[in-house]
Amino acid sequence: MGMTARVLAVDAGNSKTDVAVVAGDGTVLATARTGGFRPPAVGVRQAVDTLAGAVERAYTAAGVSSADHVSACLANADLPVEEETLTAALHARAWGARVDVRNDTFAILRAGVAEPRGVAVVCGAGINCVGMRPDGRAARFPALGRVSGDWGGGSGLAEEALWHAARAEDGRGVPTDLARTLPAHFGLPTMYALIEALHLEHIAEARRHELTPVLFATAAHGDAVARALVDRLAEEVVTMASVALARLDLLEEETPVLLGGSVLAARHPQLTDGIRELLAVRAPKAVPTVVTASPVLGAALLGLDATRAPSDVHE
Repeated sequence: MGMTARVLAVDAGNSKTDVAVVAGDGTVLATARTGGFRPPAVGVRQAVDTLAGAVERAYTAAGVSSADHVSACLANADLPVEEETLTAALHARAWGARVDVRNDTFAILRAGVAEPRGVAVVCGAGINCVGMRPDGRAARFPALGRVSGDWGGGSGLAEEALWHAARAEDGRGVPTDLARTLPAHFGLPTMYALIEALHLEHIAEARRHELTPVLFATAAHGDAVARALVDRLAEEVVTMASVALARLDLLEEETPVLLGGSVLAARHPQLTDGIRELLAVRAPKAVPTVVTASPVLGAALLGLDATRAPSDVHE
């Protein structure tokens, strides 16, 4: 121990965290994985403690004790004040000489482009969008849910599906097969039984996200209500992307639009086709691509950008 790596890369999402230690020549010396990063639920100190275990394992495996630069792309770093708080918390751990904290959406963006230029829309549990240019300009949204104007994400889609299914069953809404497929997923006969099970916590609230794939499967079988929800998500994705492109003056240039997160990475045909068709109208020069690379790659590349590493090191 005692040696120093070039970059400590951290990609910390709500469900899992990946860490990579990168040498000055671009070699990945070690990696580690741990649980999700959720400061709003457990507090900043405990959330950073979760990171610490993975960082220490990776440093030990790499044979180093610190890095020149810590590039941390973190879930729930949505506002500048949150980035400042998390930056201070990571500085206090002395993992590296310099610490940069960004929202984890930036990791997905950088993982999918050859230079820090483009827009990324991420749809997993929630939905978010960021954009960047090589000159340091960035575009982003608060991404705090409905209070900040967001619609969509896996959790939001599940709630919408439940709402429509409940109203279909009791007569307040239009018929939809979601009233059958949602409770059937949990082995229940009716929406009333599912509502009761959720309310009484016989089914954990955390399991609601399981209903998002059920929504897409129901849409694929032609259900009009389910298909309308998928179409609305495509609309939201394209709205966020086109606004970010406009803010960065990139609407008139061929620009990558990266699609990431579990919902978009699943490549549901209706959703993927809808996004491409809408982008062709609103941002004809956008080049949509689903990101398949691990986001921790993006965190590492952002760290190498910050240390002005040559292009062969990035490769």
